[in-house]
Amino acid sequence: MRKSSRNNRNLVIESVAFGLGYTAVLIWGGSALVASFTDGEAGPYWPAIPDLRTDTTGVIAFAVAIVSLLVSKYLQLRRRGDAPAATTARPPGVALVQAVAETAAVLATGLVIYLSLNAVTHPITLRMELTHLWPAGPSEGTVRVIALGICLASVATRRYLRASASRPGPAATVPEGADEKADVAA
Repeated sequence: MRKSSRNNRNLVIESVAFGLGYTAVLIWGGSALVASFTDGEAGPYWPAIPDLRTDTTGVIAFAVAIVSLLVSKYLQLRRRGDAPAATTARPPGVALVQAVAETAAVLATGLVIYLSLNAVTHPITLRMELTHLWPAGPSEGTVRVIALGICLASVATRRYLRASASRPGPAATVPEGADEKADVAA
């Protein structure tokens, strides 16, 4: 396969994954708002699928957001690594770690905001299990603290990887007067 065809295919995958992730974040955000400000989380997210609860839809959307935004970010970092003027190409493993860190930072921040809104609107839920999908799972309060820890680790990792990215060195400079010496020697 020619390189430009492969690059175009990867760009299409990157773009579709980002669109899917963005939409999934919106679905999760809407579900989180319903859970924070109403008692309608057990109701259907979309009446066309009456057995799919709003809170279940939110959990599924959050999982889809993790996967799709991670794929999109990884492909973007690999694509940017191929650009000669910006940075030198990074090993795939480093690009993957950076993609994970950047995706985790965004989604953990959203989770902290949601659980903090829940704490404001109905603080009793901080001691309740996070979801009916994970019986005897961690409480909302525990998950909020875990999400804060993920924010700390992912933002620090992202900052480190971005700051330590090797950049191409400056263009070689010709010492002053070197051109004149070369003309005389010729």
